[in-house]
Amino acid sequence: MDEPTMLHRLAAEFIGTFWLVLGGCGSAVFAAKFAAGDGTQLGIGFLGVSLAFGLTVLTGVYAFGTISGGHFNPAVTLGAALAKRVEWKAVVPYWITQVIGGLVAGLVIYIVAKGQDGWSATGNMAANGYGAHSPGGYSLAAVLIAEVVLTGIFLLVILGSTDDRAPKGFAGLSIGLTLTLIHLISIPISNTSVNPARSTGVAFFNGDGAPAQLWAFWLAPLVGAAIAGVAYPYLFGRKEELAERPVRDDALEARR
Repeated sequence: MDEPTMLHRLAAEFIGTFWLVLGGCGSAVFAAKFAAGDGTQLGIGFLGVSLAFGLTVLTGVYAFGTISGGHFNPAVTLGAALAKRVEWKAVVPYWITQVIGGLVAGLVIYIVAKGQDGWSATGNMAANGYGAHSPGGYSLAAVLIAEVVLTGIFLLVILGSTDDRAPKGFAGLSIGLTLTLIHLISIPISNTSVNPARSTGVAFFNGDGAPAQLWAFWLAPLVGAAIAGVAYPYLFGRKEELAERPVRDDALEARR
């Protein structure tokens, strides 16, 4: 079986990022707060939204990981490139595709949500923010620190879970559960980004200051990912050249 072409890989990244934003942000927009006719709260809340983000990545990694590496996130792609898990020439195409996938998902959420009488996108598209736009009113400094640290940990888990020495077949599970935990920690802080494509996908539909604050949700995740991508080989004693393989997996190993 032939190895995936760049077109195949970009298609996987588009669908995976679309699914992540649709599933995660969609759950926040449609299901986080929902009341029955008698006023009973049926919404999924922070826990449900956290699980939704984790499940989208878990399913996406298992579905598309052997095609593209299952990044669905510009920060993951940067960290993977620095750790020599993906070739540098793939970084910009991946980034562009991931952002487009996020924007298309944001558009779908917007169109569906507009079907409810009286709904307004302003401030209601699960955008990330700091200061007055942080769910808990956290400062810019607090948000930047949280996003750098949590993205860095996320990348270390991804790189460790996909290491040749890691148990095979469990990467999607550990990555999805880690993203769930990250959201449980940081939804009150920043509405959780750790993914510039996720932030971009809804910011412009949301308005209400989100586009002006978008820079923070590119800068902090990329910094955190870069630190982890550089540090991983030194922390854990292995440098690997994987420019020819977008993801480490038994199926790809068999083709070599």
